[in-house]
Amino acid sequence: MNVSLQRSYRSKNGNPTFVYKVSGKSEDLAAYKSAQGEFYREDETTGDALWFTTRCIGQSGKLIITTNGNIVPDMSAFDQASSIAAQYGGNFGQELARQAAQGILNPGHVAGPPAAQADFNLQPEPQPATEPKPKKAKVKVETKEEDSE
Repeated sequence: MNVSLQRSYRSKNGNPTFVYKVSGKSEDLAAYKSAQGEFYREDETTGDALWFTTRCIGQSGKLIITTNGNIVPDMSAFDQASSIAAQYGGNFGQELARQAAQGILNPGHVAGPPAAQADFNLQPEPQPATEPKPKKAKVKVETKEEDSE
């Protein structure tokens, strides 16, 4: 099942709450409704199933119904990003984590070249040709010395 962020608000306890629209095949939506039980909610205007959580998972994501019947977000992309960052550590690991987070939180938005397609050419980029600056003309000035007595 897919979810997309619809809105967020602060609960009466002051906690941020994120509201996601749930979409998927009719049998998945029926399983979702059954798993939610008395907590199942629909948008009053559109009739779309809604999922409420205090954990933001980005603009969109996927839901999983566990074998226990719990509904949880699929966090495997976050887990993979964390694992890769930990494997490399340092600045490189931090950059990998930053790009992975960008990809997870903003699907379709590319923060930089994908790691698999990165250009590791260490040669400097060619610079565009520039017109040479015109040289200033040298003017020879003759001075006359006057006799002084």
